[in-house]
Parts: sequence; C-alpha cells; structure tokens
Amino acid sequence: MGKKKLETDPRSIKGIAQELSEEKGEEIGPSVIRRLLQGARYVWKRMRKVPAQERDEEAFLNCQWELEVLQQKADEGKLDLYYFDEAGFSLTPCVPYGWQPVGQTWCLPAACGRQLNVLGFYSQDNRLDSYVFEGSIDSHVVAGCFDLFCERLQKPTVVVLDNASIHTSDDFEERIEAWARRGLTLKYLPPYCPELNLIEILWRKIKYEWLPLAAYASFRALAFELETVLRLVGSKYQITFV
Repeated sequence: MGKKKLETDPRSIKGIAQELSEEKGEEIGPSVIRRLLQGARYVWKRMRKVPAQERDEEAFLNCQWELEVLQQKADEGKLDLYYFDEAGFSLTPCVPYGWQPVGQTWCLPAACGRQLNVLGFYSQDNRLDSYVFEGSIDSHVVAGCFDLFCERLQKPTVVVLDNASIHTSDDFEERIEAWARRGLTLKYLPPYCPELNLIEILWRKIKYEWLPLAAYASFRALAFELETVLRLVGSKYQITFV
C-alpha cells in the first residue's frame, strides 16, 4: 500500500494515493488511504525529534543516581546543588495554547532581530541566580558569571551543566581549579541527557507559561517582563518537583 512513499513522506496522503493508483492502474482517493492506514493501525500524531547520536543509557542512569544522591545531601543541608544553562528570548514568541473564542484565533506579533540571553543557576528549591545579556555569549562571559556566583557561596556547592563548547573551552576550564578552591564543584552531564538538567524545565515554564503576551509588544517590553519573571522565581513563580 504505497509503502515506499509512506516511509519517505508519511505526511502525504495524496502522494500515497497517487503512488498506489499507479501501482494498481486505477484511481484511488485519499479517503481510501486514510481508511487503509487506520485499518493497518496507523495514527496521525506528532513526530519526535531525537539527537543525531544515541546516548549511553548506562551513563544516563548512573548520572541520574548520582544527582539523586547529591540532592539528598542538599536536602540534609550538607551542600547546595544548582543546575546551570543558558536560554535565549526574542520577539519570536513560543506560541502557547490558550482559551480563545470559537471562530477566532488570537495572533501574536513576531519579529526577528535582537535577543536577550539569560544565564542561570537554578536549584530544586526554586532559588535562581540569573544574568541577562543582549547579544551572543562566549566562554569568557560564562566564566565571568561563575566568578560572580562563587562570591555568594555559603556552603560547598555543586553546579550541574552540559558539555556545550562554551562550558569546556580552555578559557572556561582554566578557571575550574580557582572555583574549586572557593567551594564550587562542577558536575558535567553525559552527552544527550538534557532532561537531567532541571533548569530546562524552568526555561520552558518561562517561555510557555509565565511570560505574559504583552512581553512581545516590543523589545523593551520583553526585557521588562523577562526581568520581572526572573526576579519573582521562588516567590510568585515556583516549580514543584516530586
């Protein structure tokens, strides 16, 4: 049943119908293809993006266990555990779901250009230390934020981060020993394990739920509303981890 076409372009009902019509020598419409696909237990659903390479499941599980042990020590007051990452915010909105009048569709303005980049240290008890920059971020900027973060450490602290190039460059790594002397230890995640970095949940909450639609009216509005949300993380805005 147009299997080759189905494998190369599973979005095209018309293409499958055309290929099958050519194979059978008779006209077969898209409605027939839909019934055949349903009978063969196919459903129309969103495809999923996956990394170009598969992750090491053993490394993933080991790291997951290590983070649980670290969080238990944090809960006992023996250390602080933070998750670090960067996120970009621009006037191209992350379009959310929302209640709208029947027959109407609310539209959000979108514009390309300037972007705000946020570097954040986030803990499971909703403490956030954030730094906002306009423009690109390099290892020197990231290292500077770690320097500032170290100035406020109150106990031994572990920061979890991924293996992005700006986190593993020579400029960044040459500062690790100095941070360790100040009580900061880095915990790198295995490749392709973004779900282990809890700050990713925070970025999604801000983009899809907490930023008001008014933030996309202008770049000035975006900067104001983003700063407001970041400042209120831990009080008005919280994530419950179970």
